[in-house]
Amino acid sequence: MITHRVKVYPSKIALPKSEQLAWKLAAVAADKAPILTEVAEMVANRVIDNASVAIAAINREPVANARTQALAHPRAGGATVFGVGSEQRFECEWAAWANGVAVRELDMHDTFLAADYSHPGDNIPALLAVAQQAGHSGAELLRGLVVAYEIQIDLVRSICLHEYKKDHIAHLCPSAAAGLGAMLGLDIDTIYQAVQQAVHVGFSTRQSRKGEISSWKAYAPAHAGKLAIEAVDRAMRGEKSPSPIYEGEDSVIAWMLGGAKASYEVPLPAPGESCREILDSYTKHHSAEYQAQAWIDLAFRLRGKIPNLGAIKWVMIHTSHHTHAVIGSGANDPQKYDPRASRETLDHSLMFIFAAALHTGFWHHVKSYAPEVAQHPQVVELWNKIKTVEDPEWTRRYHSSIQPRRPLAAAWKLSSTMVANWWMKSPWRMRIRWARSRLCARITFASSRR
Repeated sequence: MITHRVKVYPSKIALPKSEQLAWKLAAVAADKAPILTEVAEMVANRVIDNASVAIAAINREPVANARTQALAHPRAGGATVFGVGSEQRFECEWAAWANGVAVRELDMHDTFLAADYSHPGDNIPALLAVAQQAGHSGAELLRGLVVAYEIQIDLVRSICLHEYKKDHIAHLCPSAAAGLGAMLGLDIDTIYQAVQQAVHVGFSTRQSRKGEISSWKAYAPAHAGKLAIEAVDRAMRGEKSPSPIYEGEDSVIAWMLGGAKASYEVPLPAPGESCREILDSYTKHHSAEYQAQAWIDLAFRLRGKIPNLGAIKWVMIHTSHHTHAVIGSGANDPQKYDPRASRETLDHSLMFIFAAALHTGFWHHVKSYAPEVAQHPQVVELWNKIKTVEDPEWTRRYHSSIQPRRPLAAAWKLSSTMVANWWMKSPWRMRIRWARSRLCARITFASSRR
């Protein structure tokens, strides 16, 4: 891997294309580096995972509405749409739109978290739709997906979007454009122009994941995929795009991210080096925001140890900045405590998720969010006793490449004493220890993905 320093330059300095991040992303896409066997196998796994979660969401209203929009754009020899017979074909950008919403709706496909957040499986619908319409082979689709995963994850490792209240699809749009370029076998300059357009149009605010979260949370990555297809189509016709999109005086870094004095260190594969970042992404076991996964599993194990949930006086969850600020009480969103909040809001409320899992002992992509659970008096009572707090040590470990990932801690006040020790090995290894006390039980655990 080569680390590239990216910063803003005034317009009077003509930054060569070869020094621009968009060109370097395009160079990775145009490279014909060998594809590792384990990477190819993981791509196949993720295509299957995407299809599975899409079918599970097939009759949900946002998915049905997106599908209806695609049905208005039939095309002979086009792409297929989940929920419609394969004999019917549609314009690839609209198939990507409908299928992208289906994949994202349940918040249950793959994830990668670092400086920012991502669901790199969001690249798959756009590339698959174009491959179908353009008649490309599975091997060509494979190369495109390997590149798309690589570029999105490399950007997510190095450029934080949420710090500046930008939605994480700003890294998805260029990764999908680059992946399309790789799959189509385009030259570096064409991919470079497509990537720049994708970055230019791919930025939006995080309001889509703030307060009362709507179905746009599922539509946003589908929109990014559609925009990427259009960017590549336009670039293939010889059109140019805003340049340099990352480093220019009025670029996304200058005005949407860290500002004119900011700089970022972006790691990318060296020429001829195989892309392998997909191996650092991970799937979900539960239909909920990724940083809530361990809490659901912990709740299952704790509920049998707590004879009376009503005896809990308060719960304080000590965790990383990401968890506290995005799905915890640190988001300062009262909607995260609202029993009548949208499903999209509830799956981004750690307080609800922990309370509901403790109360029911199960997690289901539909039943766990139903009014029978979200509005149950005992769930609501416990839910309102839960708060989160950022712990600097957990934040440090979260970002460390050596320490276990996703470490968490919780404390709550009970009317009785309980003691337990055990290891939980799936989906992460966790050490859980309850300290004996007359007033409280403290639970600390550190988790690492295998």
